[in-house]
Amino acid sequence: MSRFFRQAGDSDSDTESSDDESMSSGDEMPQRPAVAVKPATGSMSRFLKTAGSDSSDSDSDEESDDDSDAPPAHRSGLPTVDDSDEDEESDAEGPAVRIKSASERRLDEMKATGKVMENGLKINDWVAISNEFDKLARMVQKQHNVSEPVPPFYIQTLVSLEGSINTAVAKEKEAKKKMNATNAKALTAVKQKVKKALKEYEVEVKKFQEDPEAFEREYSAVVAPEPTAPGKRAAAQLGAAQEVDDDFTTVGKGGKAMQFTSEGIFKNLQAVQEARGKKNTDRGEQIRILEKLLEVAATSYQRIRVLLALISSRFDYNSSVSTHMPIELWLHAQREVDQLVSIVASDGNYSIQEVTDDYDELVERSPVTEGGVVRIRGSIISFIDRLDDEFTRSLQNIDPHGTEYIDRLKDEKVLYCTICRAQAFYEKTKQDEPLGRVIMRRLEHIYSKPNAVVTALEAAADVSEIKPAMILSVQGTTTTLIHSLCVYLYKSGNSLLRTRAMLSHIYHHALHNDFYTARDMLLMSHLQESIHSADVATQILYNRTVVQLGLCAFRSGLIKEAQATLQDIFTTQRVKELLAQGVHQQRFQVLAPEQEKAEKQRQLPFHMHINTELLEAAFLVSSMLVEIPLLASIHSEEMKRKAISKPFRRLLDFADRQVFTGPPESTRDHIMQASKALQDGEWEKCRDLIQSIKIWSLMPEAASVKEMLAKRIQEQGLRTYLFTYAPHYSTLSISLLSRTFSLPVNTVTSIVSKMIWSEELSASLDQSGDVVVFHRIELSRTQQLAQTVAEKLAAMVDQSEKALDAKIGGSGGWGDRADGVKGDKRGEQAQERRGRGDRTRGTRGGARGRGGRFSQGLGNQMPGPRSQNTA
Repeated sequence: MSRFFRQAGDSDSDTESSDDESMSSGDEMPQRPAVAVKPATGSMSRFLKTAGSDSSDSDSDEESDDDSDAPPAHRSGLPTVDDSDEDEESDAEGPAVRIKSASERRLDEMKATGKVMENGLKINDWVAISNEFDKLARMVQKQHNVSEPVPPFYIQTLVSLEGSINTAVAKEKEAKKKMNATNAKALTAVKQKVKKALKEYEVEVKKFQEDPEAFEREYSAVVAPEPTAPGKRAAAQLGAAQEVDDDFTTVGKGGKAMQFTSEGIFKNLQAVQEARGKKNTDRGEQIRILEKLLEVAATSYQRIRVLLALISSRFDYNSSVSTHMPIELWLHAQREVDQLVSIVASDGNYSIQEVTDDYDELVERSPVTEGGVVRIRGSIISFIDRLDDEFTRSLQNIDPHGTEYIDRLKDEKVLYCTICRAQAFYEKTKQDEPLGRVIMRRLEHIYSKPNAVVTALEAAADVSEIKPAMILSVQGTTTTLIHSLCVYLYKSGNSLLRTRAMLSHIYHHALHNDFYTARDMLLMSHLQESIHSADVATQILYNRTVVQLGLCAFRSGLIKEAQATLQDIFTTQRVKELLAQGVHQQRFQVLAPEQEKAEKQRQLPFHMHINTELLEAAFLVSSMLVEIPLLASIHSEEMKRKAISKPFRRLLDFADRQVFTGPPESTRDHIMQASKALQDGEWEKCRDLIQSIKIWSLMPEAASVKEMLAKRIQEQGLRTYLFTYAPHYSTLSISLLSRTFSLPVNTVTSIVSKMIWSEELSASLDQSGDVVVFHRIELSRTQQLAQTVAEKLAAMVDQSEKALDAKIGGSGGWGDRADGVKGDKRGEQAQERRGRGDRTRGTRGGARGRGGRFSQGLGNQMPGPRSQNTA
């Protein structure tokens, strides 16, 4: 019979029984005579023998060349009743596969790592030693996490490694050939790590050095499991599985249960704060512990201490800078900040300050023990700043076109209330520095918003019991409220807060169409001279303020001022980047990841954006109303190439080169076709094209803006007509002009008189005949050359002034205009000199009247003949 069939059929005499048979107990099987078949036994796998009989010693006897003195009857594949004790002994002596415990496996890993470190020491490879030591430290940290003591092997490694490091350092000092820089750096790093570890495990190292054997026995007693009989092991595991305890207990370091009581609250706080920032620290567990501590806190001092730690832990939960804080976590932090402010605002005996005297953090403090106000080290304003920053960051990361953005934006009301409570607290405690910061935070939430939104925010803050002194119900209007907040910041000693308060104040005036007040404040502040040295956030606020000022001028009908204000922003062709509403990507330029991340972090939330299409429409329409009459007044091709608004002139030239022009589609198409119509004298077509632009509906008071634009187009159409056709007339009826351009006679007379007075038009008014009489004065060749030389000299002077400004640290862009008091005087003097020269020449058109026309706007020296030559 084959070996396979014998094993399958002869169960009485077969020594290689199946696994199921060998797993059965020897007590249940009757003793039967065993017939040993050596060939089968000898060929049987050692693994199968071991796995087939847990308590058999007959197989191990045959493996040892029959040296055993046991009788043949005991060599059966199944144990008998009498030899059960021997089977248990032979199970430990035989080549059984033993499953190691988790602690033993960790210890084996440590020893393997230590072996690699020994090899590194032999070849002086400190880079490998540093990496393996880091790995070893992580293994020890894992043992801490499962509440196991420090293994003696790790302490022994620290002690021996310290000696090796000292020897290596001594040899390095005496050696003629120094080790390479990487190895030396790794040696220094290992030295610092070992020094830190020795300090951390100072007690264990001392015990190990005193008696290594006793230290190892103590470790083995803690780690070694309790011996259990094999028969009882399964029953014990079954009993453990049946015992289900749903009540979990928080354990601390060393596996001891943490008891949360008001008496031990400070020790628990200290333990949490010591674990803060360390690797493998469960931040969520820390928050849960602090929440339980807050529940058991009995006194105001305890609640304040726990709240300070709890809010900080919530902010630490999300360590990534690129992502925002979870909204639920943010709401919890906001409520806890409210609770903290309420405690210190309602009870004047407790005060939270950033700078205090040292005190024992493990002892309860009260006004009685402190003899007055209890000052606790902390910072409410830092919590306010972080709440506000996380709120802004969440808005940056949420899709602005979804409902989630709207829902998140509703949380601004509770944040604003928290800021107002913090302001009331700092007003009460008279802490000036944090009070200025919290007022600035409050101002940033309301300066750019319409009155209805500000009223809603203030109504929510007015309901609270803790209210600041400056609220809307007391001040009356939003303008008065913002004025009072800004005036307080003007008096503060922080220059950054003063600058931002000034820009916010100007922005608010511009938003409410108070152009002249906003313009005067901007000029008197001289911010355009120093803004280039400010931080990026302040520069963005400055750009937004200037743009809003230009829109304010446009809404007020001040076309020249609007064009002059918006020109600098649009000349750069980086409008979105300057307003922090997008990242500008240049051709053949790739941003570094760090720079791109910084650009995205400083972007404004979507609800604070200024519509760039509306901005462009206002700028191009203003440029059209300024440029088209200017082009009509110039007959020299060389002078025509020198534009006031280069972006507009570039678009106009591109439109002129088009062979076929279809119906307008975009905003630019409408404005370019309107410009051509205005050049041809078709003011009605120009008006219709401009008013048909749909983007005007986004502007407040759109109807009045369209009416204003129609009136300005009529006036500039009249000026363009006079500039274009004056050489072909000797006289022109004012009533005809009035009918042609649908303007009152008085308005036509006023426009013509201004043109004559500013020497833009060489003519005179005949009131008896109600006509305009044109004068023709031809310049001689000498006069033309003299005028050309004067213009070139003016251009050279302008270039020299710009070069001097750049050399002594002057600003470019917005600062190129001579703003401020000195700039006004210099601009007025230059204008006066040009005016005298123009009047002596007495020629019509050309450059003589343009200086007066474009020197208005923000009180600055605007592009005249000089700037046109340099443009």
